[in-house]
Amino acid sequence: MRCFQFLALAALPLFTACSGGESNKDPVAEAKFQNEKRIGNEAITEKQERDAEFMVTAASSSMLDLELSQIAQRKATSPDVKFVAQTIVAEHAPMQADLKAVASRKSIVLPASLGKDQAERVGELTALNGPAFDRKYLDLLEDSHSRAVNDFDDMSDEAYDGDIRAFAAKYLPALKKHREAAEQAADKLPK
Repeated sequence: MRCFQFLALAALPLFTACSGGESNKDPVAEAKFQNEKRIGNEAITEKQERDAEFMVTAASSSMLDLELSQIAQRKATSPDVKFVAQTIVAEHAPMQADLKAVASRKSIVLPASLGKDQAERVGELTALNGPAFDRKYLDLLEDSHSRAVNDFDDMSDEAYDGDIRAFAAKYLPALKKHREAAEQAADKLPK
């Protein structure tokens, strides 16, 4: 008993060191915070702040779509759903690379991993199998792509920075195509 108490007391600092600090921060929220901090220090305009917010949102959304689609490539039962997943993986990877390049040139911090809410969506999807998995995947994809299409459409016209405007305009057609493909695949699923 005494040995157990000693081990428990000795391990306590390790648990508290691991449970606090950086590891508990939401990567998406942290990226937004870092950008707001930099923007505040550099007296950047509201439009530039909106550009940074768009870049963080686009990065986190694309990471989620990639993660969900990689899972769908393995677990989907419908060939149409698997094809949509393969398309998303193939076309979002270069978009992520371009996004990172633009963000780097503009000194915009992007999240390194999924946020808490996104990780929960991945967990919910992973727990499903069969047709329920296929439907949930397509629902998540349609939702995320609908928001992305709206954001990219707005920013292709309204971004303050020309490179960010060009980035949004370049990938808007692909996001529209992905949303339509998800809708068509969902229509083919048995009810």
